[in-house]
Order: sequence, then C-alpha cells, then structure tokens
Amino acid sequence: MTSTFPDISISTDRLVLRPFEAEDVPALAEMMSDELVTAWTSVPHPYTTAHARDWALREAPAERTEGRGIVFAVTEFLTHRLVGCVHLHHTDWRALSAEVGYVVAPWARGEGYACESVLAVAEWLFRDQKFERLELRTAADNTASQQVAQKIGCISEGVLRNAWIGRGRTGDGGWSELRTDLIIWSLLPEDLDEMREQPAGNPGYAAAFGDWS
Repeated sequence: MTSTFPDISISTDRLVLRPFEAEDVPALAEMMSDELVTAWTSVPHPYTTAHARDWALREAPAERTEGRGIVFAVTEFLTHRLVGCVHLHHTDWRALSAEVGYVVAPWARGEGYACESVLAVAEWLFRDQKFERLELRTAADNTASQQVAQKIGCISEGVLRNAWIGRGRTGDGGWSELRTDLIIWSLLPEDLDEMREQPAGNPGYAAAFGDWS
C-alpha cells in the first residue's frame, strides 16, 4: 500500500507552510513567471493563471494523496502573503528519503525565507515522519540555491554531469534550453543536530526553530 504524508501545516516564527488554496492562484502565477524561476526550473513558460490554478488545486494535492510527496505554500505569518513554495518529491518510503525543491517570490528574496522554510520542512520530516535523508539538487550555475543548501547545513556529495536542462536568454529576448551539471546535496538528522549546537548567528535557523527549542 502506498504511504502518504499527513495533510498538515507547519508554522515558524515568521512563516506558515500550508496546502495551496484557490486564493493563492494569482500570486502563484506571478511568482512562477519570474525570470530566475524560468531559468532554473522546468515550469512552463510563459506561466499562466491556468497553469497556477492546475498546480494549486489539482497537481499539488495529488502529490500528497498519491504518495509522491507533499507541497507547501509558504506564506508570511503576519500578512498571509505568498512568499514561496516548498515541494518534497521523489519520495522513497522504504529508504525514508525525499528530494526537496523550493521557490521564493522575487519581492521576498534576501529575507532568509528559503532557509527558514526548508529547515522547517526538514525538521518535520526527520522528527515527525522519521525520515533519514533529504536531498537537494542545484544547477551548477545557480549560486543562490547553492547558498541555501550550504546555510542549512547540507553536505555536497558530488556532481551529475550534464544532467539538467535550464534556460538562458537569447539575443532577441527569448529563451533557449541550456544543458548544465547538477550538484547533489544531502541533509541528515544528525546534520540538524550539529546546526543546533553551533553558536548563534544563523538567522534562518534561529527563526525557523526559535519556538521549538
């Protein structure tokens, strides 16, 4: 029988991670139309309101109910504004491992929201779901995503050569597909334990778990 994650929400000091709702569709469409999202993900381009509605109301719920993973809309605690998305996928229920992907809205970047939301999901995955491994894959030129992996304590395990197709701008303002390497990162429960023992100075981690210590 296929295993599934529970239908839950996760709260941190600044964020609420919850299932997508119909009201999120306009903000989701805007977020996923950003140039960096187009460049580093495989989402359709142009990304339309119809794409956002299908993802929020059909595809994202099916990830959980069909046992593939779980999708969280990331919102600000105070404003309820959509700031991003965290997606657990490629879930292996026997090995208790999953891969995580994340997107942050352009206006919300630089606030530590990616670190905070991914760490909150990792803590829940390890503590409540008893998983043993979380994996991230970042394109070789996507330095922002690599910084997130490093800040939350991930270990770089190697490179998958020529394994990803990104997008780059063409001279006429369009987009062309570009092959690139993927860097593999992993996070284990003991890595989070080591993060807790580090001196203060990691705002993302402190914000994520300040109310759980």
